[in-house]
Amino acid sequence: MNKISTKLAAYFTIAVFIMEGLLMLYLHDNIIDSRIQEEFQSILSRGNSHRDVLEDRYSNNTLHHIALMESKTETEVVITDKNHHVIISSKQLTNGMHELINDKPNSLPREGRVIEANWKDVNYLATVTSYKNDSNEGYVYMFKSASPLRNLISKLNGHFLLAGIMSIMILAGIHFLLSKMLTRPLIKMKKATEELSKGNFEVRLPKLGKDELGDLSTSIQKLANDLETIQNDRTEFLATISHELRTPLTYVQGYTNVALRDDLLEAERKEYLTIIQEESKTIVTLIENLFELAKMDENNFSIHMETIYSTTFFLKIINKITPAFKSQGIHLVLSSKDEFSFHADPIRLEQMIMNLLDNSLKYSKPDSTTTVIVEQGESGKMILTINDEGIGIPPNELSQVFNRLYRVEKSRSREFGGSGLGLSIVKELVEAHGGHISIESELGKGTSIKIIL
Repeated sequence: MNKISTKLAAYFTIAVFIMEGLLMLYLHDNIIDSRIQEEFQSILSRGNSHRDVLEDRYSNNTLHHIALMESKTETEVVITDKNHHVIISSKQLTNGMHELINDKPNSLPREGRVIEANWKDVNYLATVTSYKNDSNEGYVYMFKSASPLRNLISKLNGHFLLAGIMSIMILAGIHFLLSKMLTRPLIKMKKATEELSKGNFEVRLPKLGKDELGDLSTSIQKLANDLETIQNDRTEFLATISHELRTPLTYVQGYTNVALRDDLLEAERKEYLTIIQEESKTIVTLIENLFELAKMDENNFSIHMETIYSTTFFLKIINKITPAFKSQGIHLVLSSKDEFSFHADPIRLEQMIMNLLDNSLKYSKPDSTTTVIVEQGESGKMILTINDEGIGIPPNELSQVFNRLYRVEKSRSREFGGSGLGLSIVKELVEAHGGHISIESELGKGTSIKIIL
């Protein structure tokens, strides 16, 4: 993870360095160009000023005054006649100055012109302006040493270089700190995922806000919590399965040993064999339910949707299970007003209904009524409601009844014969249809289960 922070810092620094370099290069060039133009404009302005004076009052005194004035400044002035013969100069001329003066300008504009702009290689910057009055005409040459300008630009380059180096160092530090701040939660998440891979699900990650890192942290924390819940459920599930299988197997083994005794009466032997048969059925039912749930978990079962006609389908199921209800003295009523069609897997739907009615049969009292209500909902939905008048479910246990192997009547489970898997299977099948199941119950008054497909 340290590599990630280093890479982030490097990437950020390089990106900002390129952007800053381009901006500084642009700023540097503009400042230098602006400063050079100011120098040229300053020399031209002085030359034009001298031109105006000569055109207004040309005399030897004026010439000497201009030369004397420029001798006290950084600039030099050379005044020539129209044939470029030097009349007066503020300082002694160099060979370079003579060459520029002898190179006669053509079509010179009123505001003058720069005749030497190579400040990098030549010692002087130079401009020329023409003057003309009634009796005299010529040229005013202005020269200024390029050394101060080169020194200024050299210092400016040094300042820009120092600013660039300091900016890189500061940016690198800031980006490194920022990358550390960004990668610190990633490091914690990496450690958390490593702990999850080792089977340690008791990891805790801090809340990081509502950004992408916060969402990732929340997702990993939720994954850890879910895995911990799954682990606990798995341990409890295996323990419960072991208990559920051990009890009937103990009965089978015990009564088998008794039934094998030679001195046992035939009537007693038959009674014991009947108990063995019932417990064997319990084991088979439990294992079949477990296989059913395993198929659902692995998505190895398929839903074959068909068109089903409500009254015909449910009447067939009610007729099939009514004898079992009658034998317990419980009334079973079907309420389906109008025939309508819907789509579902008929085999799986029958399995759902039989499981729910089997629960109603187990937990209802004699002379009570179980009602099956079938209605047509919006958009062709089928709404199935099963109301019984059984023992009901405590409010604090309603949220757990769809959990596997969960039973409300734990102490009397052998009496009711349930495995705690029926409602789990129903819920899985309903969701496989894309439907919804809900339950309401009042202790001592009954339970109502609604399915919407």
